[in-house]
Amino acid sequence: MKVRALFKNTRMSREDGGITVLSLFMLVTSMVLGGMAIDITNVMTARTQLQVAADAAAHAALLARETKTAADAAAAGAKVAALNMPASQYGDVLTAQEISFGTWDAENLLFTPDINSKSAVMVLPKRTEETGNPVATYLLKLVGVNSWDVRVQAIFTTYNPTCFREGLVAKDVVDLQSNNTYYNGFCIHSNKYVSLNSNNYFEPGTVVSMPNSEDIDLPNSGFKTNTGLKEALRSGSYYIRIIERIDDIIRGLKNKDPDFLPDYIVAQSNIVTVDPKKAITAALLTSGRLHVMTCTGAGTANVPQNTVIKNIVMVTNCDIKFGQGVVLEDVVIATTSTSARSLSAASDMQVGRNDNCAPGGGAQLVTMGGMSFPSGLKVYNGQLLAVGDIEFAANANGIKGASFVAGGTISGTSNMGMGFCGTGMEDNFHANYFRLVN
Repeated sequence: MKVRALFKNTRMSREDGGITVLSLFMLVTSMVLGGMAIDITNVMTARTQLQVAADAAAHAALLARETKTAADAAAAGAKVAALNMPASQYGDVLTAQEISFGTWDAENLLFTPDINSKSAVMVLPKRTEETGNPVATYLLKLVGVNSWDVRVQAIFTTYNPTCFREGLVAKDVVDLQSNNTYYNGFCIHSNKYVSLNSNNYFEPGTVVSMPNSEDIDLPNSGFKTNTGLKEALRSGSYYIRIIERIDDIIRGLKNKDPDFLPDYIVAQSNIVTVDPKKAITAALLTSGRLHVMTCTGAGTANVPQNTVIKNIVMVTNCDIKFGQGVVLEDVVIATTSTSARSLSAASDMQVGRNDNCAPGGGAQLVTMGGMSFPSGLKVYNGQLLAVGDIEFAANANGIKGASFVAGGTISGTSNMGMGFCGTGMEDNFHANYFRLVN
C-alpha cells in the first residue's frame, strides 16, 4: 500500500511540471504572434505613407514637366517626396534618378521610358537596407528579423477631358437659346450653370454638365421641349487650366517655342512683321511663317471680306476685325488685347477647313480678351480660347469639331448644329490633366 501511494504521488508531481512547460511555450508563441501583428501593422503603415509620398511626387514631376526639362521636373518630384517624408527622419526615400518620364499604354498596362516625353511619369521610392533606411521591427528582433524592405511605385499619366477637346466650356454661365441640335459626343459645361431655351435636341451621348445639375436654367416646360436633355445632364466641375495658360501660349508662339508652334510653321525662319494700318490680305502674309503685328494704343487691324488665310501664325496686341466670309485654314491668331471684342467678325466667318474631320486644316483663335461673332459662324476642327466672353449669334450651322473655352460666359443663340469629330483636332492647345494609373 505504501509503495503504490509513493508511486502515485510521484506521477502527479510530473504532470504539474508539464503544465508549466506548456505555459512557457504558449507565452513565447503569443509573443511571436503579437510581435508579428505589431510589426506587420507598422510596415503596412510605413508602406501607405511611402505610397502617398510617391503619388504626390509623381504628380508634381509630371506637372513640372509641362514647362521644365526632364532633369528639373524630376528634381521637383524628388523635392515633394522629401517634403512628405523628410530625410532627417526617413532617409532618402526618392532621388531624381528614380523618376522616369515616358509613355503609358493603357491597353497593355505598360510604361515605356522616354526622356523626351511629357505624357507620363513613373517614380520608384523605397526604404531598404541597401539605402540605409529600412522599416525597423520591434518584437520580431527577438527572432532575428531586424527590419523590412519596402518598395512602391506610382505612375501618373496626362489626359484631356472630352469637354475640352470638343465642346463649349465656360467658367461662368453657358447661355444657349432654342432650335439647336447637339450630336453624340458633344459636351456643354459651365462651372456655374447652363441656361437653355426650348426646342433643342440632344442626341444620345451628349453631355450637359455643371456643379449641380439641378441648377440648370430652363423654361417651365424645359425637359419636355428639350429632347434628350435629361439623359445628358451631369453634375461636376472642372479646374479650367487652359485659361490660365493663355498668356504662356501667346508667349510661346512669339518665342517660336516648338511646344506651341504648329508643324506647318518653319521655326528657324525669320519673323514677318505686319503693318496693322494695312488691310490684312493673303498677299501680305507669308506661308509657313510666324507673323507679328503691333498696334500703338488700342488699335484695330482689319481682314477684308472673303479673304482666305492659310498656313500662318500671327501674334499681336491689336484687336482684329474679320470681314464677311473670311476663311482660316491651318492658322493660329493670338492677341494680348483685353478688349471684350478683341476678335470680332462680320457674318459667315469660317474657322478651319471643311474636310469631314480629316487631319490638318484646323484653326485656333486665342485672346486675353473676348470674342464676338454674328450669324453664320462655321467651325471645322477649330478652337476658340478667351480669357473673357465668347459670343456667337444665330445660324452657326456647320460646326463640326469645335472647342470653345471661355474664362467668362459663352453665349449662343438659335438654329445651330454642333457635331463631334474625335479626330482632326491635333493642333489645338491643351492644358493637361493628370491621373494615377496604378
